[in-house]
Amino acid sequence: MIQLTRFNGQTFVLNAFLIEQIEALPDTTVTLTTGKKIVVRETVDQVTQLVIRFLKEIPWSQAVRAEEGVLRCSKAED
Repeated sequence: MIQLTRFNGQTFVLNAFLIEQIEALPDTTVTLTTGKKIVVRETVDQVTQLVIRFLKEIPWSQAVRAEEGVLRCSKAED
């Protein structure tokens, strides 16, 4: 999750996995996978850095092991 600021100054937290693209139109516009567009005060570079920082915090090795466990269980049930 990343914290962003709407143009009215209101902050909100966004699930970074829902971001499809970020554009400067000229204001920074975040397009979500749902098609919804959100205009924010942060620059494209700032949003990108927030997403990168968020992704680095995720323990990917644990997520991969969990996924492998799920796959093993589902194959055993077949």
